[in-house]
Amino acid sequence: MKVALSSPRPCPGKRPWLLAGWLALVPVTAGAQVQGEVSPEPASAREEGRIVDRVVAIIEGQVLTLSELEFETRVALIQRGALQAAAAPLDEETLKGALELAINQRLQLLSADRLEAFTAEQAEVDERVAGFRDRFETEAGFQAFLGHAGADIKQLTEVLTRSVRAERILDSRIRPRAQVGEAELRSYHRQHASEYPEDYQAVKGRLREKLVRERYSALAAEELNQARASAQVRRVAPFAREARP
Repeated sequence: MKVALSSPRPCPGKRPWLLAGWLALVPVTAGAQVQGEVSPEPASAREEGRIVDRVVAIIEGQVLTLSELEFETRVALIQRGALQAAAAPLDEETLKGALELAINQRLQLLSADRLEAFTAEQAEVDERVAGFRDRFETEAGFQAFLGHAGADIKQLTEVLTRSVRAERILDSRIRPRAQVGEAELRSYHRQHASEYPEDYQAVKGRLREKLVRERYSALAAEELNQARASAQVRRVAPFAREARP
C-alpha cells in the first residue's frame, strides 16, 4: 500500500502547528551525519527458519525494529484518515517516509530527555488515544487492528505519547519565530494582488495562515537538520541507501 504521509492542516488554538506528519516531510540535508550501514540480524534471530523481526535503524543507540516501524506507520496513516492502512500491505516508499518521521521524533525526545523537559500531559495523550480509537467504526475493528499489528493499547499509547511530545518540543522552538507581522502581511497582499483580488481585511486571515505555515515548515527543516547533523543514526538495508548523499 502506497500512501503519502501528508501534513494535516494546522489548527491554531487546538494543538501545536507542527503535527506528526510534518516531521516526516522535513527534508534531510546531505550534511546530515550517517554512520554507515548495519548488517542484517544474524541467524540467531531466526525461529525455525523464519525471521521474527529485524532492525531497520539505530538512533543514538536506540534500536528501531521493522515491526515497530510498520506499527507506527499504520498509526500515522490511520490518523490521517487512511483506515485501509490498518491491514493493507505497506510498500517500501511509504516505510521510508515513515522511517524519517520515526527518526525525527526520537531525536527530538532524546534531546528533551537529557534536560528532563517536555513531558506529555496525560489528558492530551488520552485525547489522542480516544481520537484514534474513534477512527474505527466499532471497538471490534479497533481491537482487530491491534491484533493484526501484534500490538496492544500500551504500545499504541507509547506511540501517541511520543508524537505529542515531539510536537510540543519542536513547536516550542519554532512557533515564536514563525509569526508574521501586519506590515509583512500587507506587503505580501500588495505583491500578490492578482492572486488575492479581495479586500485586504477579507483575506488577512488566509494570508497569515499561509505565511506562518510556510515559515514554520522552513524553520522546522532547519531545526531538524541541525539535530541530524550531530546525531548518530544508522539505517539497515533497504533503508540504508536512502541515507547516502
